[in-house]
Parts: sequence; structure tokens; C-alpha cells
Amino acid sequence: MRRPRIPRTRSVWWCLALGMLLLAAGCSGDEAEPTIAPTTRTSTTPATASPSETPPPTPTAEPGPVVPSATFEDVVTGLDVPWGLAFLPDESALVSERDTGRILAVTAASDVAEVGTVPGVDAGGEGGLLGLAVDPAAPTSVYAYFTAAADNRVVRMPLQNGTLGDPVVVIDGIPKAGNHNGGRMTFGPDGMLYVSTGDASEPSRAQDLDSLGGKILRLQPDGSVPADNPFDGSPVFSYGHRNVQGLAFDDAGRLWASEFGQQTWDELNQIQAGDNYGWPIVEGIGGDDRFVEPVAQWSTAEASPSGIAYVRDTVFLAALRGQRLWQVPVPGGEAGSPTDFFVGEFGRLRHAALAPDGSLWLLTGNTDGRNPNGPREGDDRILRVTLEPQA
Repeated sequence: MRRPRIPRTRSVWWCLALGMLLLAAGCSGDEAEPTIAPTTRTSTTPATASPSETPPPTPTAEPGPVVPSATFEDVVTGLDVPWGLAFLPDESALVSERDTGRILAVTAASDVAEVGTVPGVDAGGEGGLLGLAVDPAAPTSVYAYFTAAADNRVVRMPLQNGTLGDPVVVIDGIPKAGNHNGGRMTFGPDGMLYVSTGDASEPSRAQDLDSLGGKILRLQPDGSVPADNPFDGSPVFSYGHRNVQGLAFDDAGRLWASEFGQQTWDELNQIQAGDNYGWPIVEGIGGDDRFVEPVAQWSTAEASPSGIAYVRDTVFLAALRGQRLWQVPVPGGEAGSPTDFFVGEFGRLRHAALAPDGSLWLLTGNTDGRNPNGPREGDDRILRVTLEPQA
């Protein structure tokens, strides 16, 4: 088992302490052979900059969208297929490793500690330990989405004195497969837990309201169904999704989601309660009034978006097959023209998350065997990128 490289001079402290063969046709993004685009933007600061050389916090007072600056650094290297990331009140982060089932605690100062291994993880293909979330109203409660022997499920675990306690099932029975397992989670401003699921390689599930596959779910923190959900007694919040792996709320409480397409279009969607997003009947902008159109779309070769982050009128999408970071200005909830950054510089990007200091943390995804060029030295890593106002 590979362990992250930890600076020897630093002390670790914490306040809170089956695999199915992938189909060659009909799958894109995480499932298809990547097409690597040439680098179109170079950086003036090397990715190996010392973590002690921390750039100043990102300015947040000015209104308007932001873009990545040329300043970035490694927070930690040597991770084993990192997937999920969630920040704690002490400004440290929890990071999940998909195949090992471990959850690590990481500080901006590059201190790393293992807080536990989630029991029952059955890793294989795209399945394993996936998304993480921390309840803002109860920050010692950590939520994990993972693939078990018979299904995908969400569990809640207490985090005390830097150690995870026993898991309690929040929801289970989410369809599993070698691919299209969804797995991203976030808490909304309403205090509810939002969970993305995939169609688990059976597209018809996305339109079936009796199935948990191909949906975005909305749950009480204990897993019960909120009384104001759009379908009585159901955790389903929206449907018609192929494989959502990115969820983020903006400052106005709007929910944004990234979605893997099949062979043509990947999507950024604005999610509304009870709406149908069209899969498998349409992919991308379909011109069908029965379904909600995406606010932005990309070819699968240049995107295959996984985790997303919202930062001040901007949505950032981490692209796997496209090996880049997409920036979409969304002032007032209206999507502008996307711009790509770091094309080919870091390889496949699994997740993007807003850190408490206003920087953007990026998780690479190069150690899962999907990058034809193989891992780079230090992969997988978390990168810290400073942001600046868009010109």
C-alpha cells in the first residue's frame, strides 16, 4: 500500500481531529481512453514549490468571477487514487482514497494523518470509497459514500480525537456497477445532504423514479426523507442523470452539477427540485421541452468532468479525460463562456474544492491506471491554486 510522503520536520496535530471490464463503446470520460491535448497555459511557479512558501490568501472582497493565477504548490504528494475531499472547521481537510478505503486528514501545512479505514468498501472498477461530506451543523459527523458488496451506500461516522468511529448507514440500496457509481455529496444551505448517484450502466434507471440510480438525492442528515422533497416519500430530488460526480451550491443557494456524457456531450447543469435532465433520451442540449437543458456542454474528449467547486460567481470543473480545469462564470446564475486552464499540466483532475483560505484545492487522478502516460513523479497529489479576479 502506497503512503503519502509526509515532511519529516512537521508534527501532526488535529483539533477535531466486480470490478467489471469497462465497455469499449457507450462510455466516455472516466471509462474511455483519454485524448491528451497540448499544454496551452504554462505556470511561472513550479508545482514542486515548498509547502512552506504559502501564497497570500485569495482576495474575495471584489465582486465578479475569478480565474486561477499562475501560483500553485503541492499540499501533499504520494496519494493512492484520491477521490473525495471535505474541509473541517479547523481548516484541515479529509481526503478519501478510492481503492484503499482510507480517509486521511491533511493540513495546508502538509501534515498528514490517517484517521481511519471505512469498513465494507468493495473497490473495483470505478467503485470504492468515493465522496466525503462533513455536516456543518455537526462537524464531528463525517459522511462517506462507498461501494459495498451489494450496493452503493452512504454512512455516517463520528470523528473524535483524530479517529473515525463506527459507521451508521444513512442510505443504502443505490445500484452499483464497475462504472457509473456517482458518489459526490454536499450539504446544502437548507441543512440537507445532497447525494449524486449514477445509472450503474443501466441507462433506464435514470428515468425510473422507483430506482435510486441516475439521480440526485436529498436527505435529512439522519437519512430520512424531507417532507418537502418533490416526490412524496422519496429521496429523489432530480432525475434523468447518467453519472453526476460534481455538486456545489452557490451563494444564492443554487445547486450546480457536472455530468458525464456518453460519446458526445458532457454537461454542467443547474439543478431544480423535481426536474428531469433527460438521460438516456437526450445527451447535452437536446431541444426537447420535456427535459432541462444543460447550461454548458463540452465534448467528452475535452472534459469528462468529475468534482466541481463554486467560488464567487464562478464554477470550476475538474476534467479527467480532458486533463484540465474548466472555469465557467455564472454571475446571477447565468453561465458565460467556459475557459480551460492547466491543459495537460497535472494530468487527470478528479476534484476541485474551495479551501477556507479562499484558494482552490485540486486532486489529481493519475494512479488509477487510466492515464496512458502513467503517473507522474509525486502522483497522486493535492495542489493548492490561488485565484484572482477575471480580467
